[in-house]
Amino acid sequence: MNEHSAVPLGQVGPAAHTGRKRYAMRPRRQQRTIVIDIRVDSPLWNKQRNAKAVLRRAISEASSAVALSRAEVSVVLADDAAIRGLNCTWRHRDEPTNVLSFPAHPATDDRAGSRVLGDIVLAYQTLTREASDLHKTFAQHLAHLTVHGFLHLVGYDHETDAEATAMESLETMILARLDVPDPYCLRDGSPYV
Repeated sequence: MNEHSAVPLGQVGPAAHTGRKRYAMRPRRQQRTIVIDIRVDSPLWNKQRNAKAVLRRAISEASSAVALSRAEVSVVLADDAAIRGLNCTWRHRDEPTNVLSFPAHPATDDRAGSRVLGDIVLAYQTLTREASDLHKTFAQHLAHLTVHGFLHLVGYDHETDAEATAMESLETMILARLDVPDPYCLRDGSPYV
């Protein structure tokens, strides 16, 4: 099942008329929109009725945080077997993982002028297991992994300590906007080591 949606990321339009005479009009800002294509490849995802809404909101907040407008991203909701195959093929690791990101290199524009970012693939069983182990809700962990995958699509990485610090800080800020606790702190507030 494919689902294609455009999520508005900000309100536009002229300011309310105050009755005072204006001498100059502000230029109208272009509305920021991100197109999200969601494909459900595993029926396991049907157990989580709010998963698509969580994905849309997480991607919307992440794109807003990096000031991205007019972009397109694809999300595949898969299972461990599918993501294990992708992980083996592309990362030479014969094991499932929670999320994989496949950036479109170089970033391309479609005919409508949207920037095609790439694909995010999420594994249901691994995500569910990790959420339970971390004492998080499924939705909280899904939001975290979606934001994490999205940031990879726009060029963030965590190969070095400096990159990891920058990416984790941005993730934490975006997740706070989504009311998701800092994923890099233990339940008592101390950082993971």
